[in-house]
Amino acid sequence: MDLTRLDLRGFAGSPAELRAALPAPVDEQERSAGAVAAILADVRQRGDAALRELTARFDGVELDALQVPPAEVAAATDRVAPEVRSALATAAERIAAYHRHDLSPDPEPFVSGGVTVRGLWRPVERAGCYAPGGRARYPSTVLMCAVPARVAGVDEVVLCVPPGPDGRVDDVSLAAAAIAGVDAVFRVGGAQAIGAMAYGTESVPAVDVVVGPGNRFVAEAKRQVSGVVGVASAFAGPSEVVVVAGPDTPARLAAVDLVVQAEHGPDGLAWLVTWSPELADQVDAVVADIVAASPRRDDLASTLATGGYTVLVDGPEQAVAVSNAVAPEHLELLVDGAVDLLGAVRSAGAVFLGPTSPASVGDYLAGPNHVLPTNRTARFASALRADDFRKHIHAVEVDEEALATLGPAVAALADAEGLPAHAASVRWREPR
Repeated sequence: MDLTRLDLRGFAGSPAELRAALPAPVDEQERSAGAVAAILADVRQRGDAALRELTARFDGVELDALQVPPAEVAAATDRVAPEVRSALATAAERIAAYHRHDLSPDPEPFVSGGVTVRGLWRPVERAGCYAPGGRARYPSTVLMCAVPARVAGVDEVVLCVPPGPDGRVDDVSLAAAAIAGVDAVFRVGGAQAIGAMAYGTESVPAVDVVVGPGNRFVAEAKRQVSGVVGVASAFAGPSEVVVVAGPDTPARLAAVDLVVQAEHGPDGLAWLVTWSPELADQVDAVVADIVAASPRRDDLASTLATGGYTVLVDGPEQAVAVSNAVAPEHLELLVDGAVDLLGAVRSAGAVFLGPTSPASVGDYLAGPNHVLPTNRTARFASALRADDFRKHIHAVEVDEEALATLGPAVAALADAEGLPAHAASVRWREPR
């Protein structure tokens, strides 16, 4: 199949004009807001009863108990294949190592003129993780959400996963939950799962932070509950990739990496950006072969038909400029000397450098998180980090000499703002 082709060779517009020249992402909020608001209101009002009815409607399964029995979760590590169990453990260790490294220890106190400010980092008490289901299972997402929470020191971690047609959560996801130290697993998916973790129900406890990717309804639910709970990353919705490829990039590598993101399901985006029309033609041919041979061919074809693009540019610099305008979840620089282009990258969730660095390694066990900003939110947002599960508290100590020196200035500002008690709080402490 042929990706939709855009020819920007010779384009000399500004970054804003470049963004305008590219297809804009769909307004996910407009598409989903009303339906999600109704789901969240239902969950908030009726709790578990709403979760059961919505699970029956959207997942096609009737459930009595929403929580997966803890013994079933613990035993899942014995039910999965040894090589899968080993891979999960390796991934969990690497994710934990990266996120421990990423956590800054409490800094040295800031001391200036008799004022001491100590920085305190405290984890939230309960974190809620969401792992998608439906077309695929995502034990890797279980690890990516739960392991950093544990590294951050969160007391309790709960997980929501959509149930399968038999009402169960698959063993690999349960094994990942056991390895990551999840405290409770609930068979709930979609926007209703986000509502359950935000508001709490009879079965699902209310959490302090909700993390995890999902479809547009899940992402919109996170947006709507933001403020009730912390939402630890930007719009983590349908998957995206920009593949930058040159004349020497093997067409089959560029093609398979485009299809990788389309495998995640509808509403995804897969961009090939190249200065080689010949490579673009070759990639189209290989993508068609991959799609034809895939058991997910219908889903792939549908996603690529609406979200697959080839952009022809003049060279590597313009290719990176196009990527910055797209602000993709994943950026693959499948060219030699990719590190030299890194300095020009301004907006991307994660960057993968060179032909031997596919995004799929980042999806599983490079260490950094695969919960990444989508829908152009990489312009201002970042990957999920252990720090997203912590709060910063500053503690201020003022000695007598500093209060005598700084107090008059504090009082003057308070008087200027018409806040006499503020002024009195320092004047009454001045030495008599």
